[in-house]
Amino acid sequence: MSDSIIALSLWESVNQELKNLFPQDLYDMWFEELKCTQESDAKLVLTAPNEFNAIWIENNYLDIISQQARSFAGTAVTVVVEVAKEQTAELDLAGNDSSSHSVNRLNSQTQDAREARSADAVSNRVEVSQTRRTFLNPGNTFDNLVVGAGNQLSHAASMAVANAPGRAYNPLFVYGETGLGKTHLMHAVAHQMLANNPKARIAYVSTEKFTNEFIHAIRENKLTKFRKYYRTVDALLVDDIHFLSGKESTQEEFFHTFNDLFESGRQIFLASDRPANEIERLENRLISRFQWGLVTDIQAPDFETRVAILRNKAAAMDIHLDPEVMNFLAERVSRNVRRMEGALTRIASYDALINQKLDLEAVERLLSDLLHEETLTKVTVDQIQKKVADFYQIRFSELIGRRRTSAIVFPRQVAMYISRTLTSDPLKAIGDAFGGRDHGTVIHACKQVENMMEQDGSVKRGVDYLIKQLSQSRAQ
Repeated sequence: MSDSIIALSLWESVNQELKNLFPQDLYDMWFEELKCTQESDAKLVLTAPNEFNAIWIENNYLDIISQQARSFAGTAVTVVVEVAKEQTAELDLAGNDSSSHSVNRLNSQTQDAREARSADAVSNRVEVSQTRRTFLNPGNTFDNLVVGAGNQLSHAASMAVANAPGRAYNPLFVYGETGLGKTHLMHAVAHQMLANNPKARIAYVSTEKFTNEFIHAIRENKLTKFRKYYRTVDALLVDDIHFLSGKESTQEEFFHTFNDLFESGRQIFLASDRPANEIERLENRLISRFQWGLVTDIQAPDFETRVAILRNKAAAMDIHLDPEVMNFLAERVSRNVRRMEGALTRIASYDALINQKLDLEAVERLLSDLLHEETLTKVTVDQIQKKVADFYQIRFSELIGRRRTSAIVFPRQVAMYISRTLTSDPLKAIGDAFGGRDHGTVIHACKQVENMMEQDGSVKRGVDYLIKQLSQSRAQ
């Protein structure tokens, strides 16, 4: 599969995928400074800037890198992580009690990880052989997924699909904001399917990768091979399906792929950051098919669920934090689960290097930049409503009321549109803030405003002005 992304070396392809898979802060911390010093179809030698970085990657991410390398190379790839020679020398000269403790601790963890990988070697070979184009994070399973009010229905539907593929809900369409666990659910479904049937042919693919492979198949006259693969799998799991927007030829190809799989009773699982009918420039026939089965959304976790997620992740990382620290993180890092994981990863690295008890003050210092970013997003629907009411010179009570005169309806739609743009609130919560309206009303309002902005420059300038004012106020 190394030829599916044109003009990129194996490591470049893997590295690009790592950028897509991990949050920016986590990628910058662990992968940014990795260098490839040796590359072949069977081996990658990577150089880390220091021993701690090398050990951490080997302990936590080596399996992920190896699986991804195999998916691009089409064969088993040995991945070795080394330390830059000059860094090794510096570490030997500068060693102290705390750093020695950290390295010894991580070495022990690394040995445990190696033994675990060795024990799972046979099952891993089965999984990879049946999903040669599939990247599955071994940590994304149902067992370690925290279920709360925001993802309860999506979790139940995913479990049903995993245990009865093609019969329970087909297709299953899950949507939600970035970082709320859609990809985790898809990987968990694939893992469960493979546990139930190790010979199952499962394809997990991002829409971008599907598009790249399709383009390459056209260029290389390999469409028959491409179609044979995707139209004969037992289950097709496609992430970020909203990226089909505007890709007419890819939409045509996916339409026929969808039909073939559906008609033969094969499971289809799609994930998006928005409902199908909100995806711009998506053919109506695809929208219709995406809604044939079950459509469910994942909402941001509430405070209690965030605490449970943090406790689960901290236990997996062997980090011991005081309850007040956990509560602080759950309260302050609330945008999505991925950012919480990034915060914990940073804390884990600090804990391993410094070997000091982390109190609330130390955590706040360590995460100061991330916490600042979080505060920038704390614009509320209430603030938006008041700003819009003042701008259009109507009363706040009219904006959220039931009157439907044009002088009130359009400002109300603008307020809904800006709320959808500047907050991470789910559609239902936005609708509730406008007098108990449903999510369909919010969707309709957003589309109306988008259309008006395209047709009328003055409308666009007004909306852009409001967004700018609200963005500036939250940054102060």
